[in-house]
Amino acid sequence: MVKSKSFGARVFVVVNALVIGLLAASCLIPLIHVFAISLSDKSSASGGLVTLWSVNFTLESYKYVINRAPFWTAMLVSLKRVLVGVSLNMFFCIICAYPLSKETNQFRARTAYAWYFFITMLISGGMIPLYMVINLTGLKGTFWSLVIPGAVPVYNIILLLNFFRQTPRELEEAAIIDGSNDLITFVRIILPLSAPVLASVSLFYAVSHWNSYFNAMLYINNSDMEVITIVLRRLVFLTTQVAEDSTFDWGAAGMPPIKAVKMATTVLSTLPILCIYPFVQKFFTQGVMVGSVKG
Repeated sequence: MVKSKSFGARVFVVVNALVIGLLAASCLIPLIHVFAISLSDKSSASGGLVTLWSVNFTLESYKYVINRAPFWTAMLVSLKRVLVGVSLNMFFCIICAYPLSKETNQFRARTAYAWYFFITMLISGGMIPLYMVINLTGLKGTFWSLVIPGAVPVYNIILLLNFFRQTPRELEEAAIIDGSNDLITFVRIILPLSAPVLASVSLFYAVSHWNSYFNAMLYINNSDMEVITIVLRRLVFLTTQVAEDSTFDWGAAGMPPIKAVKMATTVLSTLPILCIYPFVQKFFTQGVMVGSVKG
């Protein structure tokens, strides 16, 4: 017979659900508010009449942003950066983390290599030396200046290293007994078991590449190579500045809804990540426990 929960346990469950619900609402409500403003007309958005649903529904702010010539070019550059950047990050992260997860008797130089990577987290050359290196190596002004400087992130190498250490050694030993070599064992056994942590780390990389704009401001001097965050940032600033100029001729369409344009750019910049997250959510919830103590 299953014993019923005590009154205190039931109260705890209710309070816990309320707290989690309030935390979820505090994250969701601002997004809904931003989305509602982006779908409202100029007077409603500027007058503060929009709460959680649009007032005088219109798509003018999205049309204004999307019809700008650099928008789609920058979107393709950002997508390319995410695909190439995440692929490079994961490749170098995996091939560095897996050997370092081995015992010293299997990889004698493991400690030296581990310190070689770890020291880069403590000592950094700074922005100016990095800029000089990128300039002297000919990467400045090219797409590769956006992905190569951060291709080997040490923090995630340590994260994967700890995960690989938790993988049962008996699986590798059984594969070797069956005639498998190290490469086949890694590809067919270790990688499938590492799907949760790999998906989580890939999501971190994708968000970082998509939202990053400072290095693009430093290294890219060609408008055809600008990422979407730079274009949207410039669009918001230029729209605001020109809107303050009463002599500017907006044409037959008139002045766009400035506040709604800002919110539309925010929605468009976060939309790709919001579309990706549902597909990796099941892996993400498992991957966040990487490195935890197992009982």
